[in-house]
Amino acid sequence: MRHFLDLKDWSSDEIMDLLNRAVDLKQEHASGGNEPVLAGKTLGMIFQKPSLRTRVSFDVGMNQLGGYAVMISPNEIQLGTRESIPDVARVLSGYVDAIMARVFAHNHLRQLAQFASVPVVNGLSDASHPCQALADMLTIYEEFGEISGLRIAYVGDGNNVAASLMIAAAKLGASFAIATPAAYGLPSNVWENAVAESAGRPVNIKKYRTAAEAVQDAHVIYTDTWVSMGQEDQRDEKLEHFHDFQVNDELVSHARSDTIVMHCLPAHRGEEITDSVADSDQSAIFLQAHNRLHAQKALLVELMTQ
Repeated sequence: MRHFLDLKDWSSDEIMDLLNRAVDLKQEHASGGNEPVLAGKTLGMIFQKPSLRTRVSFDVGMNQLGGYAVMISPNEIQLGTRESIPDVARVLSGYVDAIMARVFAHNHLRQLAQFASVPVVNGLSDASHPCQALADMLTIYEEFGEISGLRIAYVGDGNNVAASLMIAAAKLGASFAIATPAAYGLPSNVWENAVAESAGRPVNIKKYRTAAEAVQDAHVIYTDTWVSMGQEDQRDEKLEHFHDFQVNDELVSHARSDTIVMHCLPAHRGEEITDSVADSDQSAIFLQAHNRLHAQKALLVELMTQ
């Protein structure tokens, strides 16, 4: 039985297989609908954090594949407080065929996976967001026809999205450049994992002092909100440190003419990204949001038809 907690646990070939399956499922759906390969299957969805893309894409994805999704809100379960995580895992394993959990603490996912007898999917944690990175790589793959040899530049907060994106880039042969304020870089263990994954590949993983340096020759410019859920009390402090890391027209001009701009959403327009960039012809923001559906369908088929 496989879980999907972090991309570092999946090989490069396995990730590419998921991306190719996502392409096939996307084309199949556009041609008249997906085969009901998950008929009779149920996905339990645990939410500690609110969601638009994660909630709808998993729910609709299960429906398009012939299955069913059950949403469990924070008030219904109170994971780890009203009921212990091991007990929740054991109970849900008797009802559903897989569990997707969107949580704060990554350790909650590890506990769910330890005690569940069905696959567990990381819908987001404070440490990583592998489903988002899977959709991001699908988007890049569609836009450029390849991933290996490209240069991805991330500008902004060294958060869970940046961590998963860097691991994905290293595994799939893309160089990764990141520019963050000094106090908001990625944890050392993420760097160590990415460097280990890139060994033997012509991949350059590097941090930069300025955003303009990071985006030089970039095929992809990526950013995310500066103030993630649960960090609202840090808002004023972060805005003070991040003003030089906005993705705007001037910054995009330092990259390649065919660069695409990505953002995992929700966006705080006028802060980390301007309207003129988010709504430009170079923006792939809504394509990547839509690709959450197709990438996750590929993942669900892989995990639920073993």
